[in-house]
Amino acid sequence: MSQSTSTGPDRTRRVAVVTGGSGGIGRACAERLGADGFAVVVHYAGNPQRAEEVARAVVAAGGLATTAQADVAAEDQVAAVFTAAESEFGGVDVVVNTAGIMRLAPLAQADLKEGGEVDGMVRTNLRGTLVVSAEALRRLRDGGALVNVSTSVTRLALPTYAAYVATKGAVEAMTPILAKEVAGRDVTVNTVAPGPTATPLFLDGKDEETIARMASMNPMGRLGEPADIAEVVAFLAGPGRWVNGQVVFANGGAA
Repeated sequence: MSQSTSTGPDRTRRVAVVTGGSGGIGRACAERLGADGFAVVVHYAGNPQRAEEVARAVVAAGGLATTAQADVAAEDQVAAVFTAAESEFGGVDVVVNTAGIMRLAPLAQADLKEGGEVDGMVRTNLRGTLVVSAEALRRLRDGGALVNVSTSVTRLALPTYAAYVATKGAVEAMTPILAKEVAGRDVTVNTVAPGPTATPLFLDGKDEETIARMASMNPMGRLGEPADIAEVVAFLAGPGRWVNGQVVFANGGAA
């Protein structure tokens, strides 16, 4: 656990853990929640420099932030992140689970060997969501919120996305169940399903023609930006208390 704070712990603040917080959407969420007054734990898997950069950005804007490393599929490591958040800031109020990986191929050509790319997506996107969600629902304080991340491709049904969408469809399916499992605790559980968004995860391996074509599919005439998704997450993490057990498609109208 490496620390980057503006002055020191302020235990009167609400606290957010953002998994995948060094990535495109994760970073936007961390910075937005920091601007909204949250103390932010920026989780990363393997790039401490990027996570520290995000934490410094939160601090530069007047917030509190710290970084934490974990494999989201490893229960003990995820538990350690939450314990560190509680020790540093006094508790956990919001968990935004953006950690994920994407490997695209027609299923007949996908790397299905044991330990291969598809297994990697299942481990991070599905098992990781289960592990993070379980820990969040144990630890979130009353008034808290868990926000997981799916993808609008569960509806867009784009070729080459089958294995990836399989891991994300499961996240959507568990969302209303988890909301009911914490009934009576004033904790909300929702999932945000971004459409094509201009992040390294999405842009990697795509040529300009493909990117332009996908942007043109949107009624808004562009790809989403990480800040577009962070705005929806911030609503669910803050004032959106009557939205619960839902999958919110944040995609500019793509269908």
